[in-house]
Amino acid sequence: MNALPALAANPAAIPFAIAPPMTVRSVTAAVVVVALLAAAAWALRRSAPASRSRLKVSVDTAVALGDRRSLVVVSVEGRRLLLGLTPSHISLVADLGPGASFDRALGVSMADEGAPR
Repeated sequence: MNALPALAANPAAIPFAIAPPMTVRSVTAAVVVVALLAAAAWALRRSAPASRSRLKVSVDTAVALGDRRSLVVVSVEGRRLLLGLTPSHISLVADLGPGASFDRALGVSMADEGAPR
């Protein structure tokens, strides 16, 4: 019993096994804060794709033609567009329409090219 007054006078001499309440509180608070931050980051990451899916533009198909050139079929507000992409330019090749297929548009385009002018 004589050891308790001596320990109370010198708190630094208190062994860890006797004085954990403050340490346990600190560790618990840190764990709770880290868990809340992780939950908030997870929730933000889960909600981000939902906001992206509301966009009216989506790439349906992309075909590389080489030398950093490509053809891309893009859906924009119900329309499908065939775009030609180069490093410095984007051009509209064909308006595929809402339900048109690429094969049909290519056939029409090729027929137009072969027709005499």
